[in-house]
Amino acid sequence: MTLSRRVLRCLVIDTALAFIPPLLFVAFNETVTLHRLLINFGYSLIYSHSIGSLAFLVIPRVWCWGERLGQWVQWVLRALLATTVAVAGAMVAGLLLVVLGLNTRAEYWLQFTGNLKLVILLTLAATAVVGMYEMLRGQVEDARLALRTQELERERALKLATEAQLASLESRIHPHFLFNTLNSISSLIPEDPARAERLVEQMAALLRFSLDSNHAGLVPLANEMKIVGDYLSIEQARFGGRLRYAIDVPDDIGAAEVPPLSVQTLVENSVKYAVAPNREGGEVRVTAARDNGRVRVEVTDSGPAFRLESAPAGHGLDNLKGRLATLFDQRAALTLERKDGHNAVTLSIPQTTNGHAGISG
Repeated sequence: MTLSRRVLRCLVIDTALAFIPPLLFVAFNETVTLHRLLINFGYSLIYSHSIGSLAFLVIPRVWCWGERLGQWVQWVLRALLATTVAVAGAMVAGLLLVVLGLNTRAEYWLQFTGNLKLVILLTLAATAVVGMYEMLRGQVEDARLALRTQELERERALKLATEAQLASLESRIHPHFLFNTLNSISSLIPEDPARAERLVEQMAALLRFSLDSNHAGLVPLANEMKIVGDYLSIEQARFGGRLRYAIDVPDDIGAAEVPPLSVQTLVENSVKYAVAPNREGGEVRVTAARDNGRVRVEVTDSGPAFRLESAPAGHGLDNLKGRLATLFDQRAALTLERKDGHNAVTLSIPQTTNGHAGISG
């Protein structure tokens, strides 16, 4: 990527992130004037570009430093780097506001300390999302290089292409509800800080699972259900009593293997269409069982009837169908039934005698 394109992408990302604080300001204030909103956006724009420009100059130069270290060490170092950039960028933004006459020197430290927590949280979240994107983009580029330089090793090249395809599909699943989660956390901080802290931990678990899943075609069902529980807990903070859910998965099938984020995709679809549009909310239930050498996971919701064929191309259920076809050819199935006014989507995965899923070679 050329320098001009990188700079343009940085400006676009920084400007997009600048909209988040004004949106939070509107969400948590009953009366907001246009004048006040524009002032809030202006301050946010200065902060976003100050931190983003510093991150653009510093983070890429040291991001890959220590790649030979363990994955956890890498991400801890990167988190510390992002935090340092956030603090330094906030200081620069405060100085710019003073120079521009928008703040006085007396207001500098008051505003700096007041905004620091939100600045660090947003910077860490943005760094994690951009880092995952860059990592996946690098994997795709590596796969393309291997296809060009190793044409004689056709089987190996096809495997790399498959892994890149799976990573690309999975990368669309997790980031999009990140800002909704940050909204929920922000609203809980003054009212229930302990729960807000739990939500941050659950969001971190989701991001960590997403990163780890890029290196594995399948994960134990128990791990997948832990992430599903974290996801539902996060969404319940957003919807409150409107989201009613139950998970009934026996412990003895926890070792069965499923594609990462597969059950989470089904649950997310239920929350999106059965709970979010309904003023009274809705119900989501997850069950699992063994069935003649297969593991069957059923996600039931109280939403309106729909057809699997109507899933938008490139998103949600359509992605999941593509991942199943890539991993299992025709041996895995995703089916939908309408039972007693409820949708029941069933994921059926073949399992070998040792409990692991059989992937097509």
